Amino acid sequence: MFLHIKKIKYLEKYRVQATFNNGKKGGADISPIFKKGGVFKPLKKQSEFAKLRLDKELQTVVWTNSADLAPEYVYFQAFKHELELQEQFKEWGYV
Repeated sequence: MFLHIKKIKYLEKYRVQATFNNGKKGGADISPIFKKGGVFKPLKKQSEFAKLRLDKELQTVVWTNSADLAPEYVYFQAFKHELELQEQFKEWGYV
């Protein structure tokens, strides 16, 4: 099964709440994206970060400057401390 985001909500600072197509829902700090620079750099301004939305076609979070994130990355940030998911995160290259 491919992972998709079904709902995304801005919480505060660089935190979002995401609901995934596997039924899991969780909060995630997305600030590590700023290490990548590039298209994510403008999102350091919280007012720009807060303009996130769900792209229903891509089924992931996007911003007005065309930045987007893989649903797996958001999932990892939301559930990275759950022991039962560590193997999956290794397969995805996040651990």
